[in-house]
Amino acid sequence: MAKQKTIITCAVTGAIHTPTMSDHLPATHNAIAEHAIAAADAGAAILHLHTRDPEDGRPSVDPDHYSGILSRVKQSTDAVLNITTGGAPTMRIEERIQAALRFSPEMCSLNMGSMNFAFHLLADRYDTWKHDWEKDYIAGSEANIFRNTFADIKQAATALAPHNVKFEHECYDVGHLYNLKHCMEIGLFKAPIFLQFVFGVLGGIGAEVDNLIFMKRTADRLFGTDYRWSVLGAGAAQMPLATTASQMGGNVRVGLEDSLFISRGQLAKNNAQQVTKIRRIIEDLGCEVATPDEAREMLDLKGGDKVAF
Repeated sequence: MAKQKTIITCAVTGAIHTPTMSDHLPATHNAIAEHAIAAADAGAAILHLHTRDPEDGRPSVDPDHYSGILSRVKQSTDAVLNITTGGAPTMRIEERIQAALRFSPEMCSLNMGSMNFAFHLLADRYDTWKHDWEKDYIAGSEANIFRNTFADIKQAATALAPHNVKFEHECYDVGHLYNLKHCMEIGLFKAPIFLQFVFGVLGGIGAEVDNLIFMKRTADRLFGTDYRWSVLGAGAAQMPLATTASQMGGNVRVGLEDSLFISRGQLAKNNAQQVTKIRRIIEDLGCEVATPDEAREMLDLKGGDKVAF
């Protein structure tokens, strides 16, 4: 029997890393689009997209900031475009779903529980900053709760239901799987679902193989065969956990949102470099990488012709 092909998702810029941390982090609309297109050319079937304020690179969920990025990437690649509804931990769900409502993408991310999403330790690594908002934003995460209540999840699911969006259900701990099971039982989501196991974020489950196995076993028990799954390892865990997931029959996510590095101590020059590396590992270990259309079929997506951009 042929092996299931592996979907590579690339998370291009995110909302955690800031311009000071790497000169290679795409922070302008032009740079985000260029990185996304290059990542797709390198083998990413799905592009997980955040946007930023073009003036100073701070995280943004303004639909106007997405407009040029989405249209340009769609014209240049057939990759699946996935718009975040996570935005940044400081933003309300009402703000975070506006771009998805406007552009009706094939996919959106959706966090499956509230958590202490903390990255304040990064503030101690830098003495000077490119922009005055960066240090307070990072240090402030020590006191923030990334709110994703059941009411928030219901609001996002209900608002986006008419758009036939497939969610990338981001699960930062095992309890988030049970949250999702509950939401399915009350009719918010239907199988097949797509799980993104997230490891290594302070406030969530640790980046250990034992935890990956535990999350996978729990998902098997809760969802049976009605799901696909992927792994996101933060920071140094990115490539090791992605490699392990690909050998377990899962899918993978890389990108500068999740790690700024290509190897220990060496900053990645772009997102495509990370995609190229994980693709080489996957193929060297005997697996095949899915094309965008194969990913659409595997995840039961509505198709790129049914978006509003």
